[in-house]
Amino acid sequence: MVGSVNANSSAMSALQQLTKTNSALEQTQSRIGSGLKISSARDNAAIFSVAQGMRGDANALDVVKMSLNRASSIGDTALAAAESISDLLIQLREKATSATDPTLKADQRGTYQAEFDAIRDQISDMINAASFDGVNLLDGSNPNGVEFIADPDGSSTLTLVAEDLTLGGPIISLSTSADLSTITGASAALSAVQSSLTNLNASLARIGASTQQIENHTTFVTRLQDSLTNGVGELVDADLGRESAMLQSLQVKQQLSVQALSIANSSPQTILSLFQN
Repeated sequence: MVGSVNANSSAMSALQQLTKTNSALEQTQSRIGSGLKISSARDNAAIFSVAQGMRGDANALDVVKMSLNRASSIGDTALAAAESISDLLIQLREKATSATDPTLKADQRGTYQAEFDAIRDQISDMINAASFDGVNLLDGSNPNGVEFIADPDGSSTLTLVAEDLTLGGPIISLSTSADLSTITGASAALSAVQSSLTNLNASLARIGASTQQIENHTTFVTRLQDSLTNGVGELVDADLGRESAMLQSLQVKQQLSVQALSIANSSPQTILSLFQN
């Protein structure tokens, strides 16, 4: 071996090993600190690109869920109001049936008429109140229903059906002019109430089915988002157990590399002994 003070190959080799160990230690510490084995395109460009695309889809699904949750709230509001209106129609049917009794006196019919009118007016009040976030499915203002986005691309939608429950309309045929003062009028009112109740039951089924569709799709979107999140984790998350073991190993290697460098740096000092008396 040639002794030289101008070149120390052992020191250079030890320094290269120390630099390599320090780089690996820095990477391991970064993984432990962030919990990610791939935190940038520098770590692995291909996987990082895939993960970013999946993150984008997962974030877009947040918007879809917000839209569907709004749809669910609108549908639930309409459904609750429609069910309450159905209960009122049952009460109206009872009043109209009672008013068909031929033995009733005029004042008794007047009482039934007042009760009938009060209940009927509640229907209009409920329809007007069945609004959520400015959307009402029961007052006829949305004849084609309301659409909500169903996928991250915004290319697919789900429609929440609307039902026109206004008095004298296609579903509740009972008008505001129903008259119980005569048997004939009471019979006509009873027929209108019965028909309205039958129509409303069908409307309830349509609203319920539409709302259920929204809820089912919300569940699907939530599961899809969870799958994307788990998929991203499998691609880029660090195995902290493995990284912890690696950290211990690299710290030992770092200490040994420092000692090796120290030894290599001191080797030229032995040349001095050749020139001592």
